[in-house]
Amino acid sequence: MIPMSPTLTDPIPRDGGRRAQGHRRRLPWSRTEPAAPAGPAAPTDPGAPTDPDVPADHDAPTVLGPAAEGAVPPAAAEPDPRWVRPALIVLLVGTGVLYLWDLSASGWANAFYSAAVQAGSVSWKAFFYGSSDAGNSITVDKPPASLWVMALSARIFGLNSWSLLVPQALMGVGTVGLLYATVRRQLSAGAGLLAGAVLALTPVAALMFRFNNPDALLVLLLVAGAYATLRAVEQASTRWMVLAGVLVSFAFLTKLLQALVVVPIFALVYLACAPTSFWRRVRQTLAGGLGLLIPAGLFIAIVELVPDSSRPYIGGSQHNSLLELTLGYNGLGRLTGNETGSVGGGGAGGRRGFGLLQNGAAAALPGGGTGAGTGTGTGTGAGGAAGLANGAAGGMPFPGGGGPGGGRGGGMWGSTGWTRMFGSEVGGQISWLLPAALILLVAGLWITRRAPRTDRLRAAFALWGGWLLVTGIIFSQMKGIFHAYYTVALAPAVGALVGMGAVLLWRHRRHPAAALAGAATIAATTAWSWTLLHRTADWHPWIRYAVLVAGIIATLGFLATVRLPRRASIGVAAVALVAGLLGPGAYAVATAGTPHTGSIPSAGPAGAGFGGPGGFMRRLNGQPGGTGRNQAGGAFPGGGQTGTFPGGGQGTFPGGGQTGGFPGGGQGGFPGGGQTGGFPGFPGGTTGGAGGTTGGGTGNGATGSPGTTQGRGGMRGGMGGLLDAAKPSDAIVKLFKQNADSYTWVAAAVGSNSAAGYQLATREPVMPIGGFNGSDPSPTLAQFKKYVTEGKIHYFIGGGGFGQANGGSNSSQEIAAWITENFTEKTVGGVTLYDLTAPKASTSTSSSTTTTRTT
Repeated sequence: MIPMSPTLTDPIPRDGGRRAQGHRRRLPWSRTEPAAPAGPAAPTDPGAPTDPDVPADHDAPTVLGPAAEGAVPPAAAEPDPRWVRPALIVLLVGTGVLYLWDLSASGWANAFYSAAVQAGSVSWKAFFYGSSDAGNSITVDKPPASLWVMALSARIFGLNSWSLLVPQALMGVGTVGLLYATVRRQLSAGAGLLAGAVLALTPVAALMFRFNNPDALLVLLLVAGAYATLRAVEQASTRWMVLAGVLVSFAFLTKLLQALVVVPIFALVYLACAPTSFWRRVRQTLAGGLGLLIPAGLFIAIVELVPDSSRPYIGGSQHNSLLELTLGYNGLGRLTGNETGSVGGGGAGGRRGFGLLQNGAAAALPGGGTGAGTGTGTGTGAGGAAGLANGAAGGMPFPGGGGPGGGRGGGMWGSTGWTRMFGSEVGGQISWLLPAALILLVAGLWITRRAPRTDRLRAAFALWGGWLLVTGIIFSQMKGIFHAYYTVALAPAVGALVGMGAVLLWRHRRHPAAALAGAATIAATTAWSWTLLHRTADWHPWIRYAVLVAGIIATLGFLATVRLPRRASIGVAAVALVAGLLGPGAYAVATAGTPHTGSIPSAGPAGAGFGGPGGFMRRLNGQPGGTGRNQAGGAFPGGGQTGTFPGGGQGTFPGGGQTGGFPGGGQGGFPGGGQTGGFPGFPGGTTGGAGGTTGGGTGNGATGSPGTTQGRGGMRGGMGGLLDAAKPSDAIVKLFKQNADSYTWVAAAVGSNSAAGYQLATREPVMPIGGFNGSDPSPTLAQFKKYVTEGKIHYFIGGGGFGQANGGSNSSQEIAAWITENFTEKTVGGVTLYDLTAPKASTSTSSSTTTTRTT
C-alpha cells in the first residue's frame, strides 16, 4: 500500500484551516504565488510531494470546525475566477437548448398525465385531486403536485405540447443550476460546473426533463432538499432543516414513497455533522420532520376525510384510499412485488396477469376473436414451462415469469440483483459514470477521513454517497413495477460525486495515491463507456473509438502529471472530460432528437434500452429480438431471434390476429389498438392484419414478414406505443362533441390511456373505467348503471385497457359485458361505439334522460 502523506490525510489545524492574511484559495493552474504569511513558516513534510501550482494550504479539503450561526464556507464566500460566470451561462443555456429543442415533437408525451392536466385546466376540483377527467370520476395513480405545475401552465398559455413540456425542461435547467450551487458551496465553482454538466448530459435526465412524468419535479425538489440540508449543516440552522423537510414533503406529493428514500440520509448527515450540541441537533432534525409531515399530512387528511361521494376515486387503490395507494401499489408493493391491481407485479410466481386476456380467449368481452400468434420464442429459463401453463390458467401468457419457477426474476420488469443498474435495460440510461462515482466517493471519504466531525466537504460526500447507494440498492432489489427511467433519481448524486471527487483528486494529483485513483477512475469510465457503446455498435461507431483513444491518453497522462508542465496537465484534464462525457452526451443528444410518447419512455438511440431477456422490449420498439440469456424465471423467454412475440397455443393473446406478432386489434395502443398487429379487440374491437408489430408506435416503422419487425417507428414510447393513447378519427371527435354539454362524460372507455386520447382530442371528459390498468373498482357495475340511467354518459368505446390484473377488480369486465348485452354497437372511424342513450329495443332499461354536466 502506498503511504499517504500529510497533505492527503493529516487533520486540518483547529483554526479550521483558515488562510493567513493575504492567502486566497486559488485554482491549481493559477500562475501567481500567494504572499508569504507573516511570522515563521510552518513546518512541512520534506517527503511530501509539492506542486508549484498549488499552495500548501490548498490541499486542505475544506474549512473545518464549528461555525457560528450565519457563517459561510470559504468556497461560498470567496469570489469566483472570471471564467466561472461565462462557463455557468454556457452550461445553463446549453442545458436549456438540449431540453427545449423540438420539444413539441413528442406531442402529448404521456397522455395519461396530459389528460389529467386538461381536466385540471378546466376544473379546480380536478386540479386539486389530480383527476383524470373533468367529470372527476377517478384520479391518476400519483399525487397531484406535478400536475399542478402543468395545469397552471395550461391555464395561462392554453393546453398544448409546449405548455405541458416547457415546465419540465425548465425544471431540468433549474436542477442543473441548483446542483452547481450546492457543490460550489462545498468545494469550488469548477466542481459545481462539472457536477452540473454530468447531470445535464445523463441520458435519462435528458429524457425525463423533456417528458411530463412526475420525475422531473421529484428530482428538482430532492436536489433542493439536499441543498437546504447542507446549508443547515453549515450553520446548525433550524430554518434550513425545516425548509428541507417541506421540500421533501412536496416531493412526496409528487411521487409518494420514492421521495422518502433519501430522508434517512439527510437526517443522519445532519445529526453527524452539524456544528452544535447533540440534543440541539436532535431537536432540529425533529423540526425538519415536522416540516415534512405538515404539507403531505394535510393533503392526505383532506383526501381521507372528504366523503367518497364528494371527491373522485383514488386511482391505483382497490378501496378508494390514498393511504392504501401510498403503502400498496405505489409504495411498499414496489419493493415486495405485491401490487394488487398492477399490470405485472413482481417476481413471485403464479399471479394473475392481464385478467381480460384469460384462458386463451376473450374472457367476458366479445369482439376479440380467437386467433393466436405463431411466435417462435421458447422459454429457456427455469420456470418457462410453468409460465406457459399459467397462461392457459388465466395468467400472463409470457413464458418464464408466471409460474412457480419464477425464482429471482423481477416479473415483467426485469431481473433484480446488484447488476441491474448496469444491465441492458438500464445501463445506457444512467450507468455511464456510476463506476467513477463509486470510486470517487471512496476517494473523497478517504481523503477527509481524519477531518473533524463538522467537516462540510465530508458531509457532502456522505449525503450524495448515501443518496446514490440507498436509492441504487432499492432500485436494484425492488421486485415490483420498475422502469428504467426511474433512475433519473440517481443522476444528481452521480453528478455531485463526480464533480467533487474529480476536483479533489485533481488538487492532489501529484501524490502517487491520488494519481493512481484518478487514473483508475478514467480507465474504468472508459472501459464501461466502450461496453455501453458496443451495445449499439452500429450507431455512430466512431464515438466508441474516440472514447477509447481519449481514455487511454487521459489515463496515462494522469499518471504522468507529476512530470508534466501546467498546460499539459490541463490538456490531460480536457481529454479526460472527453472520455467521460462523450458517450453519455451523444446518447443525450440522440434522446433530445427523438420524439417520445407513451407510458414507458427510453433514452438513447434505438435499441439502447430495453434489451432484456429475449430482447422483448427491443422487439416492441421495432427492433429485432435479441438473444435470450437463459435467466431463471425471467418475465420473457430466452431465444426468439426473429422478433416474434413468444408463445402460441393455449394462453396466447386472443383477438383475431392472423400470423406472427400480436393478434390484431381495433384503434388505439391497447386492446383495440389501431396499428397492425395490435392487442386484441375488446367489445367489438376490429381485427388487425397479419405481421408483427409496427416499429415504435406511431411512426414510419415497416411491418415485416409474419412475426418479424424490421423498421423503427418515428416515436419511441412505452412498450413500442402499447401504453400510448388512442388517436381518434375526425369523425369520432365530431360525434363526441355533439351535444357534449348535455353529458358529464361524452364517453367511457376501459383504461386511462384509451380514454386519454379521446379526451385530449375532444377536450371533453371521457371516463376511464378502472383507471390506468382498468383494474380499479371505479365505477362498479351498479354505479355505472346509475350513470347511464341518469343520462350522464353518452358513448362507450369498444376496446381499452387491461381490466382485471394481479388480483384487481373485475368491474370493467362486468361493465363491458353488460353494455354488449343491452346496447347496439356501431362502427365510426374503424372504432366500435355503443350509444348508451339508445338501449336495444328488447331490453327493459330506464329511459336515458340527459342531465347538465357537473364538474
